[in-house]
Amino acid sequence: MNQLASMIDQSPLQAIALWALQNVPGFPPIIQTIHILGVGAIMGSIVLISARGLGLGLRNQSLDEMVKRLFPWLWPAMASNIISGSFFVLARPYRYADNPVFITKILMIFLALPLAYFLQYLIRSNNLVGNRAGAQGNPISIRIISFLSIILWLSITISGRWIAYVEYLIYPT
Repeated sequence: MNQLASMIDQSPLQAIALWALQNVPGFPPIIQTIHILGVGAIMGSIVLISARGLGLGLRNQSLDEMVKRLFPWLWPAMASNIISGSFFVLARPYRYADNPVFITKILMIFLALPLAYFLQYLIRSNNLVGNRAGAQGNPISIRIISFLSIILWLSITISGRWIAYVEYLIYPT
């Protein structure tokens, strides 16, 4: 990670990020708000689908209907979060390269995204159109992946909040 940080340091991308964060009035809270709204859209889509996959509610809707309505929000929200989060990482690359919580968050995202895609694939391939039963009506593979998905996305969100605070624990002044 430090090699990547050294490549970013003093790069044109870093200059753009620093300029925006320092010179555009209100930019840091605006970009953080965009990031938080992206987290909300991701959590709202994948966690609702996963909760339904576990039979934890929304039984009046089929999983297939939910995937069709909610999954389209996941991918643009993820792109939005990559862009918004990049401003902060580019501005202070060493802060993030040395942060074990940030590294853990990124690794979990790399696990959670393919899992989300696989969950979407399983739901569509199992022909669950009209299935409004509880978890018992869903294949075990969907229930397991739904559970893992919820755990991963909650962990990602918690990690995101801890990124700023772990610095105080690791490097107390």
